[in-house]
Amino acid sequence: MAFFRTRTEPSTPLAGVDAVFADLDGVVYAGPHAIPHAVESLNLVKVDRSVGYITNNASRSDASVARHLADLGLDVSPHDVITSPQAAMTLLDEQVAPGSLVLVVGGEGIVTELEKRGYRVTRSADDAPDAVVQGFAPDIAWTHLAEAAFALNANGGPDAATPGIPWIATNMDWTIPVARGIAPGNGTLVSAVHTAVGRFPLVAGKPETPIFEEARRRFDAATPLVVGDRLDTDILGANRAGMASAVVLTGIDRAKQLLAADAASRPDFILGDLRELHLPYPVSERVRGGAVRVGDARVQLEGNRVRIVDEGAGGLDLLRAACTAIWESGMAIHVLDVPERLYA
Repeated sequence: MAFFRTRTEPSTPLAGVDAVFADLDGVVYAGPHAIPHAVESLNLVKVDRSVGYITNNASRSDASVARHLADLGLDVSPHDVITSPQAAMTLLDEQVAPGSLVLVVGGEGIVTELEKRGYRVTRSADDAPDAVVQGFAPDIAWTHLAEAAFALNANGGPDAATPGIPWIATNMDWTIPVARGIAPGNGTLVSAVHTAVGRFPLVAGKPETPIFEEARRRFDAATPLVVGDRLDTDILGANRAGMASAVVLTGIDRAKQLLAADAASRPDFILGDLRELHLPYPVSERVRGGAVRVGDARVQLEGNRVRIVDEGAGGLDLLRAACTAIWESGMAIHVLDVPERLYA
């Protein structure tokens, strides 16, 4: 990860990167509106490298997402949008025969991809579907979740000898950022079905690798950078796929989550907003006494106490220094005495 790479001169997070794979909710937009500085920053990236948009949100098709992004001012086509329903199709192809009947819980994003590949679509368990694909849509109700449970339990269920028909979830995001705040995501809805059927689905979206591999193939990318706002999906998934990652603090996760991140969920870069993709990223180094210095900020561990030696300008460099000090210590956050100032 970038915090631990040996560097003597700062370089931008884009150095050596041949493609940027950006999350959408919390990175490019919140609800219908663009996040400040996201559009111009990503358009600048596309001047000399590929930009793909990876989304776990299964409620819209790639064309619909591309229209939204274009309306915000981004240089984008449907080809640039990688959705969790697209990744789900790869998993579905491995589970059922071509032309199979699939029960859908979700919106047009899933239906469009199924129809592109020649699958038949139903919303009723009474039609004896061959598989269930479940994704988020804002109008999902109890009745839709019940149909999934009926279909999955028809030849299986908790007490059956066989597991029943295949069940694929586009993603397992517990929450989703919208214009009014944070709302329940697809993981919450999948959990409800799980309670009724006693088993878990195959998962296509972040943090699982199918969606990242789809993006890598589509853009023929050797050294991509994943940009996201969530450690448990974007960053964990990038690490699992062997891709560099940057977390941007415009969505779900903030300082508190970063300081507590486990080894599997730590990003290479911490950004305040997407303008910082184009700015030199400060070097993290050990200085006299064992403190970690980033810019003018210095943080040191003394036993289980995290001590701010120098706040510097008090911005992101202080958080970056604290993360490096904590992460390199190998100590869990719950055993450390962390100043409240670092959570700000």
